[in-house]
Amino acid sequence: MKKSILAVLMCSGAWAAPAEVSEAVESVRTAAAAAQSSADNAWMLASCALVLLMTGPGLALFYGGLVRRKNVLGTMMHSFILMALASILWVIAGYSLAFAEGNAFLGGFRFLFLKGVGMEPNADYAATLPHLTFMAFQMMFAIITPALISGAYAERIKFSGMMVYTALWLFVVYFPMAHMVWGKGGLFNAFSGGLIPCLDFAGGTVVHITSGVSALVAALYLRPRAGYLKEPMRPHSLVLSFAGACLLWFGWFGFNAGSALGAGPLAASAFVATHLGAAGGVAGWLAAEWLRTGKPSVLGGISGCVAGLVAITPASGFVLPMPALLIGILAGAFCYLMVAVVKMRLGYDDSLDAFGVHGAGGTLGALLTGVFATNAVNDALKDSAGRALPLGLVDGNPMQVLNQGLGTLVAIVLAAAGSFVCLKIADWTCGLRAAPEHETEGLDLAMHGEEGYSFEA
Repeated sequence: MKKSILAVLMCSGAWAAPAEVSEAVESVRTAAAAAQSSADNAWMLASCALVLLMTGPGLALFYGGLVRRKNVLGTMMHSFILMALASILWVIAGYSLAFAEGNAFLGGFRFLFLKGVGMEPNADYAATLPHLTFMAFQMMFAIITPALISGAYAERIKFSGMMVYTALWLFVVYFPMAHMVWGKGGLFNAFSGGLIPCLDFAGGTVVHITSGVSALVAALYLRPRAGYLKEPMRPHSLVLSFAGACLLWFGWFGFNAGSALGAGPLAASAFVATHLGAAGGVAGWLAAEWLRTGKPSVLGGISGCVAGLVAITPASGFVLPMPALLIGILAGAFCYLMVAVVKMRLGYDDSLDAFGVHGAGGTLGALLTGVFATNAVNDALKDSAGRALPLGLVDGNPMQVLNQGLGTLVAIVLAAAGSFVCLKIADWTCGLRAAPEHETEGLDLAMHGEEGYSFEA
C-alpha cells in the first residue's frame, strides 16, 4: 500500500520541484507512521483490558468456585484487592524498579511516581506506543502475578497478613525479576545485552515460576487447612470456576499476543500459539486423568486449559503452531501428575494447586522454549551483519536450553527465598494464619462480615 502511494506521488510530481516531491514523500511517511502507532496503541489498550479481565473476574471466579462456600467472598477478594494494591505500588515505584535503567538486577529511580512517563514512546521498549500504554500493560502483569499465589493459601490466611505479604513480595521478588528478564540491561534480557540471554516472551519465569514457587513456600509456611485430608474439601461451585476458566482463556490472548507490543504478524503468531497451547493442555490433562481414573472431569478440563496456557506463555512469541500444541499437551499431562500424584504423596496443602499448575507448568514451558524457539517466528535477535541468530535447539542452538535452565533456577531461588522472608515479616507484623474459630466459621464472615450466598432472601 505504501509503495503504491509513493509511486502515485512520484508520477504526479514528475514535473514538480524536487522540494515539493520530498515534502510529499515525507508527508506519506509521517501518515504511515501515525497509522501504525494508532493501530498498535489500540491493540495494546485492548490487551491491557484483557489482562485485567484475567484477574477480575477471571481468576476471582476460577479460584472462588474451587473453595468451600464459606470462603468464596474472601477468596475472590484476594484477586480484587490486588487490582487496587498492586496498581498503586506499581505507579509509585514498581514500574521504575522494573523498567528504568539500573543494574543487571534492579531498575533505577528515574520513573518514580511515573515521572517522565507520558505520551511520547520509550524507544527502549516500544517505539510505536505511548510510554503510558506500555506502563499500563506491564502493570496488569504486576496485578495478576501475586493474585495467582493466593490459590495456595486460600481458606486459611488473614486478610491483613495477605496484604502485607503481597506488598513486600512485589518489591522483593516481582520487580527485580521483571527487570532481570525484561528491563533494559537486565541479567536475562536477551534483547538488551543480558549476560545470560533467556527467552521469556510473556512471563514464564517472571509470572508463573515466581508465583508458583512462592505459592508452595506459602502453603508450607501456613501449614495445611484444618481437616485437610481428613474431611471433604470439594469445590462448592464448578460453574463459577468453569466461567472463570473461559475468561482466563479469552484474556490470555491479551497476555501473550499483547506481549508483541504491536498489532503485527508476531502478535498473530503468539495468538495462535496461545490458543493451541490451551487446547493441548485440555487434551493432555484429560487424557492422563481418563487413563488413571476412568472419567474425564470438568475440573480436569479447566485445570488443563490453564496448565497449557501457563506453559505456552514464555514460548508464545518464539514457537510455531505445532510445537505450541505439543507444549500444551505435555504441560497438561505433567501438571496433572503434579496435582494428582506428587501433591498427594508429599501431603502439602496447596489449596487450589497454584504450584502444581503455575510452578510446574511455568518451569516446563520455560525449558521447552529453549528447545522449540525459532527465528522463523521471531527474528529480532541479529548478528552484526543483520542476520537472524538461531534461537533454540531446533535452530541449532543447544546452549539456549542451558540459558533457560539458568533463568529458571534463579527465578526459583529468588521466589523461594524472597517469599519466605516476606512471609516471616508479615507474620511478625500482623500475623498470617487465621484463628482456628475463624477458619471453622469461614473467612467470609470472619474477615469481611458477609456471606456469598443468602438463602433467606
